Amino acid sequence: MKTNKITVFYDGACPTCVRDRKWYESWLGKHPHLVEWYDITGQDEALAAMGIVPSEALRELHVQDSDGAVHKEMDAYILLLRQIWWMRPVAWLMGLPGIRQVLSAAYRRMVDQRLAREGRG
Repeated sequence: MKTNKITVFYDGACPTCVRDRKWYESWLGKHPHLVEWYDITGQDEALAAMGIVPSEALRELHVQDSDGAVHKEMDAYILLLRQIWWMRPVAWLMGLPGIRQVLSAAYRRMVDQRLAREGRG
């Protein structure tokens, strides 16, 4: 499977998100160049200029593919996991009907709880 560089928009003010970024970076192994990391903290104007709604970027992972298209939530995670050769089967499973919806609901619940706990929700 061909991989192209992607840009992952993540919440740098979120300790869990920063930790997750470090995991993904380590999983990329010899291919860290496949992912550019963009901290969305304080970047509302820049995000809006890219066509990304800042409040949505806070609640859903956003990933820009090599063609410039922005993908959200589960589609974004699938793109990210495809960059890691051994996670491609997981990415495929995440895209299956039913599984995608369950993961989406769980993800949204966790993010909403985290933001509320941090006083940002």
